[in-house]
Amino acid sequence: MHDDSLDANQSPGSGKQPQPARGRGTRELSPTQRALGLLTRREHSRQELVRKLVSKGIDIDEVDAVVSKLAAAGWQDNVRFAESRVRVRVADGYGPRYIRAELATHGLDDTTIAAALDTFDGDWAAMARDLVRRRYGPGVADDLTLRRKAADLLLRRGFDATCARAATRMELDD
Repeated sequence: MHDDSLDANQSPGSGKQPQPARGRGTRELSPTQRALGLLTRREHSRQELVRKLVSKGIDIDEVDAVVSKLAAAGWQDNVRFAESRVRVRVADGYGPRYIRAELATHGLDDTTIAAALDTFDGDWAAMARDLVRRRYGPGVADDLTLRRKAADLLLRRGFDATCARAATRMELDD
């Protein structure tokens, strides 16, 4: 016999009552809990953390107090954020100009940005050469079109012109 009284949450023939959808509780998180949730996922700059919390409808004065408390307790640190962001962007193949500009958008001062960039102990020129080799292969030095494309890539990625020029005119034996 066919039963047309099935709920959308009840499968045919199960004979069980529908269960409420599983998910997170309806309990509202405090501003501190929201901020800690963001900070446990990854580092955030003070400005970024404030922006995200205010976008959730939390009062700006309350947000400032919470972020100040978390910074004092060591949960939020702009220096640590900047160093982390430098490591991530270097691993993604970005150069110092791009990284500097990105950190500036997070409201960091020039001293903090310079200190974070100084934590990179590699060679920007070697990194640019490696990026060109991986992206364009061995024929870059001989092909003017590929050299231009490689130089454009490096400039977009935040390497300076000297570095881009050196990386695109390289010999494969380097």
